[in-house]
Amino acid sequence: MKTSRDAADAAAERADEQDLGAAGSQLSTAPQEEAAGVPALGFVGWLRWFWRQLTSMRVALLLLLLLSLGAIPGSLIPQTNVDASKVADFENRHTFLAPVYDKLGLFHVYSSVWFSAIYILLFVSLIGCIVPRTWQFVGQLRGRPPGAPRRLTRLPAYTSWRTTAEPEQVREAALELLRRRRFRAHLAGDAVAAEKGYVREVGNLAFHIALIVMLTAFAWGQLYKSEGDKLIVEGGGFSNTLTQYDDFKSGSLFSQDDLDPFSFTLKKFTGTYELTGPNRGTPRTFQADLAYSEGAYGKRKRTTIKVNEPLRIGDSKVYLVSHGYAPVLTVRDGRGKVVYSDAVPLLPLDANVTSTGAAKVMDGYRDARGVKEQLGFQAAFLPTYGGANSAVVSQFPALLNPVLNLAAYHGDLGVDSGIPQSVYQLDKTNLKGFKDSKGQQLRANLKPGETMKLPGGAGSVTFDKVEEWAGFQVTRQPGSGWALGGAVTAIFGLAGSLFIQRRRVWVRAVRGADGVTLVEMGGLGRSESAKVPEELGDLAGILYDQAPGAPEPGTGSSDSPDPASEPGDDTPVPEPPVAPSEGAETK
Repeated sequence: MKTSRDAADAAAERADEQDLGAAGSQLSTAPQEEAAGVPALGFVGWLRWFWRQLTSMRVALLLLLLLSLGAIPGSLIPQTNVDASKVADFENRHTFLAPVYDKLGLFHVYSSVWFSAIYILLFVSLIGCIVPRTWQFVGQLRGRPPGAPRRLTRLPAYTSWRTTAEPEQVREAALELLRRRRFRAHLAGDAVAAEKGYVREVGNLAFHIALIVMLTAFAWGQLYKSEGDKLIVEGGGFSNTLTQYDDFKSGSLFSQDDLDPFSFTLKKFTGTYELTGPNRGTPRTFQADLAYSEGAYGKRKRTTIKVNEPLRIGDSKVYLVSHGYAPVLTVRDGRGKVVYSDAVPLLPLDANVTSTGAAKVMDGYRDARGVKEQLGFQAAFLPTYGGANSAVVSQFPALLNPVLNLAAYHGDLGVDSGIPQSVYQLDKTNLKGFKDSKGQQLRANLKPGETMKLPGGAGSVTFDKVEEWAGFQVTRQPGSGWALGGAVTAIFGLAGSLFIQRRRVWVRAVRGADGVTLVEMGGLGRSESAKVPEELGDLAGILYDQAPGAPEPGTGSSDSPDPASEPGDDTPVPEPPVAPSEGAETK
């Protein structure tokens, strides 16, 4: 049976626990965890419970993990908005998986319902977590650190000593010391309360706000982005309109009015390569000289674009992404009339720019009998031909020994059927090959200036010269600057929340029954760390120098030793407090 003394001790213990809890309150802006249970408030209670779960840190982390996992299919599976031809090829090769992927939205992951749901829930969770924490943190900054608990000995870091200095002097010295160490300090009764490490919460909030900025910037960029490719032969030009692009992709909210008005002309492409050594053929110079203007009537300017050094105009960036060769061909009919004269861009196949493509004569040609036909030439170009006994590939990317291999066809190119076809390939369904004297497909290796005669007086094709082309990519990615800023802020905010500890220090100075002042110092941190005891020991050592210790009762005065004591007497002299160890008391 409990006695009244036991009940009083239990009550005192509970009071101490509440006192210690008040001292450690608001060391963080994290919401208090509540016991799990079914709400008893009906529909409103369920809504409140759902909101609290959604805005909890564990749910935010779970949603962030789901978002990361959801992005994996978008990287491994072909996406319709990136390359529709790869999606079609995947559907042809995987007749069972393709319908399943299509129903799950795996061919358009980032615009699918389930990915958007995760994205929006994460967005709402972060906002619902940040707003109350920010408001709570502002309240903490406007308030003051809580007063000292009654029993500082219960704190993880504690030290004490006796001094002859007045309690008011000790408190004033402690207040000045703590403020000099950048603590927020104030007098609270018989003690000084101080707090430091608010940057931890600032970093924590900055990290979460940066995540919101990054998510917003990513969504903005995906909705309003645009990306187009354009191949331009030297001397050719480009105007930033949709009809000028060879290939164009954009976000769902992008409109033509978002295109920045500019134009440019490719004056010259320069590419040089290593001639010898283990790096033979490696590009040394890769740049394009442009003349450009901004707006419809902008002043003409000159600039040079290099790899990873784009031209920036408004929100658009013009990148140099590829290079190749364009043989100039002149085609004449049987009467010697020029029916085609143009540069034919060819696509590189390897690092030495072995290239392939096609030239198509769609209008104006008549054969020897005067019948209208279309001509097609399958072309293979070697910038550096190794000779008759070498492989049919270029030996070097520069124009050291250029050779153009042409195979001639006549008939119907299929361009009038309405079915789109590649400009780099021939549809030979309705074409017939010209035959040589041996009845074989007419084919010839031409050097610049040479001509291939078509049989039966059908005309000729001349390889005039070689021009170079450059491939440009024009991108518009709104929000990229905000995303970069958010990423940098998130890194610094996370570092601050991990490496800076928020802690509190109390210094109590009271006069004892014997008239000697008792100084107590206690420290408390948000998490277990050796930094709090070390810092408390450092502060105690400095304060001890200003309020030195007094001798224990019955040992005499530390400042005026007993004249009767002989040299060598073992008179105890008070020592300064040592740095307290975490979780231990130092008297």
